[in-house]
Amino acid sequence: MPGNVGVLFVGDIIGRPGRQAVEMLLPHLISKYKPSVVIGNGENAAGGIGITQDICRDLLKTFDLLTSGNHVWDKKEGAECLTKEPRLIRPANYPEENPGQGTAVLTTKEGIKVGVMNLQGRVFMEALACPFRTADDCLERLKTQTNIVIVDIHAEATSEKQALGWYLDGRVSAVFGTHTHVLTADAKILPKGTAYLTDAGMAGGSQSVIGIRTDQAIDRFLSSRPHRFEPAKGPFSLSVVFAEIDSTTGKALSIAAETLLEEDLEGE
Repeated sequence: MPGNVGVLFVGDIIGRPGRQAVEMLLPHLISKYKPSVVIGNGENAAGGIGITQDICRDLLKTFDLLTSGNHVWDKKEGAECLTKEPRLIRPANYPEENPGQGTAVLTTKEGIKVGVMNLQGRVFMEALACPFRTADDCLERLKTQTNIVIVDIHAEATSEKQALGWYLDGRVSAVFGTHTHVLTADAKILPKGTAYLTDAGMAGGSQSVIGIRTDQAIDRFLSSRPHRFEPAKGPFSLSVVFAEIDSTTGKALSIAAETLLEEDLEGE
């Protein structure tokens, strides 16, 4: 009998500090949860916005797959990364002529297939295709390969994320939100067996405003002028969500979420 599948998901990785947080803190969480697959959102991994080929390559030494969102296009290398690297995916509801794919299928070391779907919300964001109907189309393809499907919904509105979770309840294994960078306190298993979390948080500087230097964020609100933001430096924090999935049914068995701080490791 195949065993259960553990999925460890990291929210938005914010620039170099986010990558340093991954390097410093993620091994402790991998040791704790012993996941079958490790997934992270890499759309902000280069300078706090976008991704480059070198950074993508380095992150994929740690992660089995990277999801993304609207900022994946903000570095000119992003489109090329999506073309060349099948383990970096973009929201499936962008027009089909764009580079890259919106889904991927991973295989664990035990030989179990895990489908991953990336979607982007529309409330306060780009006017893309409907993420709900796009999810239906993607599921038709993914379900021919596996019952285990993980969804990253990259969206601003908590209501849109929650609605998608309920819409997909019982049809996917987990729905994890990204984009707003703050770990939410609503990790749960929905009635039909889908693990759900509104936002998986981020990896980056813990003394920050959603990963950005506090002085720059405050000045932006005080002045109402556009600013060039920089990722906040350490100390670091890393937020994750972990779900255990029944490999036969694809239903979630448990879910847990936490934030690990650099200071938590003092004395180890």
